[in-house]
Amino acid sequence: MRKRVVLITGAAGEIGQALIRNYLEEGQAELLTLDLQPLPSDLKGLSTHIVGDVLDEKLFARLVTEFEIDIIFHMAALLSTRSEFAPDLAHQVNVNGTLTLLQLAADQTQRRGNPVKFIFPSSVAAYGMPDLETKARDGLVREWDWNYPTTMYGCNKLYCEILGSYYGHHYLQLARSRPTMLDFRSLRFPGLISAFTMPSGGTTDYGPEMLHAAAQGEPYACFVREDTVLPFMVMPDAITSLLQLAGAPQDELRRTVYNVTSFSLSAADFRDRVLKAFPQAQVTFEPDQRRQRIVDSWPAGMNDRAARKDWAWQPAFDIDRAFDDYLIPNIIRRYSSA
Repeated sequence: MRKRVVLITGAAGEIGQALIRNYLEEGQAELLTLDLQPLPSDLKGLSTHIVGDVLDEKLFARLVTEFEIDIIFHMAALLSTRSEFAPDLAHQVNVNGTLTLLQLAADQTQRRGNPVKFIFPSSVAAYGMPDLETKARDGLVREWDWNYPTTMYGCNKLYCEILGSYYGHHYLQLARSRPTMLDFRSLRFPGLISAFTMPSGGTTDYGPEMLHAAAQGEPYACFVREDTVLPFMVMPDAITSLLQLAGAPQDELRRTVYNVTSFSLSAADFRDRVLKAFPQAQVTFEPDQRRQRIVDSWPAGMNDRAARKDWAWQPAFDIDRAFDDYLIPNIIRRYSSA
């Protein structure tokens, strides 16, 4: 008999590690985890971990003979900055990898007769605003506003949202008998900040990079202007939103893609909060015009009213609690014990 599991891809990444720890604390599911890298030492042996590639269709064909997958959290991706240097690889990983898993989930849904849940983290990078005047004017953007991404990563994420909607609502629509549809649900995240894992190639990572550098006594040159404003969320709220969306009754969800966010602040505001906690920190601003153009195309805030209404989303960490209760004390503890 196949073992029932929750599959987490990209398990060694920032979100993947935090999601694993949350599931282990709850102890309510067997985990099957996948990544190109091994899990950190403190997570080894706590899940069935496969070192493998999301593009390896033969690997997945083998896994489905051993495991019955109830939920897929598809975290594996090539992030925004790295994707600009390798757009072809980004498309392969971010689109083809997602398509492979969507097809697997659709096939498993048909075989067992009830939907596999497919939880897909999307990104603020799915937006593309034409200029700073529009960014300032429009403020909190809705899910369907300005879907004109300017990066390969953003294009990949937007396309995969659409692919997921297709598999969730229109798959095999010309078949003689309508098949059971998989249950696709997506979150558009703002910039995510973790106190426990290092940033790993996102274009919003100047914020967490600033914090981690200050805590280690290292100078940091921020790659965006001081007046750059973006939305952010700390990792505990990101994990809460994923699990809340996964647990919401399907008939109460009016959308397949939901914005979630917590607070917005400028790079200068970020620096000021870092200096308040680490007065000796050396933070300068040396904008990289290529990366600056990207963040200028992303909104200053995200409208998450649909998530709040449909599944009672509410961040636990506003800007003060994010820094004072989560980021600063945990980052200090991390490096003081190193």
